[in-house]
Amino acid sequence: MITRNLLVLVSAVLLLLGCAPEHKQTITVSGSSTIAPLMAEIGKRFEAQHPALRVDVQAGGSSRGIQDARSGLAAIGMVSRSLNDDEQDLTPFIIANDGIAMIVHADNSLNGISSEQVVALYTGRVGDWSGLGGRAGKVVKVHKAEGRSTLELFLKHFKLENQDVHPDLVIGDNQQGIKSVAGNPLAIGYVSIGSAEFEVKHGVPIKLLALDGQVASTAALLAGQYPLRRELNLVVRGTPDADTRALLAFAQSSEVADLVDQYAFIPAPRR
Repeated sequence: MITRNLLVLVSAVLLLLGCAPEHKQTITVSGSSTIAPLMAEIGKRFEAQHPALRVDVQAGGSSRGIQDARSGLAAIGMVSRSLNDDEQDLTPFIIANDGIAMIVHADNSLNGISSEQVVALYTGRVGDWSGLGGRAGKVVKVHKAEGRSTLELFLKHFKLENQDVHPDLVIGDNQQGIKSVAGNPLAIGYVSIGSAEFEVKHGVPIKLLALDGQVASTAALLAGQYPLRRELNLVVRGTPDADTRALLAFAQSSEVADLVDQYAFIPAPRR
């Protein structure tokens, strides 16, 4: 009887052990909302090859990526620009290139815009589309929140200070910007070229405006013809552990080139 009870107990313990959730080591990646969707897909593919690891991707802006990598809250930060002089304590790993495009609703009659017109719109000197040769209607200016690298590059390229800008709507990530413009025929905003092209391919009613006569497209970026371009980087502080190094190498490898292309980014040199 004792032997039988012991066997039952052992069987129950083994069953419980078999049902216990498998512990996985988590690699946290945080930062740029431009990179986050691509990195989430890279993470899934990496997990399939490394079943004991989990990749947790969190958006929030490039500034968050810098802060989290520095503080250790994330093993990897996502930063959709090159590093500044005061950020050289971090090591960048470029995974793709991208650009920033001015976007309007697909029904907008304009196909291009000049830098002078962008400045006039965002500083309030021009407030109606008729002032740019379009159909009459008050321009709704969609602007990025502080901490976003897209904002930093926008201000730098057009030689603006953030306090000079008078937006109608302040948004966070690219998807919010795209939805805001797609939902309002009078709106204008600026987002990742890759993100915008991806959404256009999926039927979202937005249009990428040529800037100063240069078409805003991945093809123009590849040809070096479009001026508003940037790097998409993963950043780390210090020497990362073996698992993090493996993920960084994977994100720069030819094994994810199709994902970079899927999100309409420009491939960086692959390993």
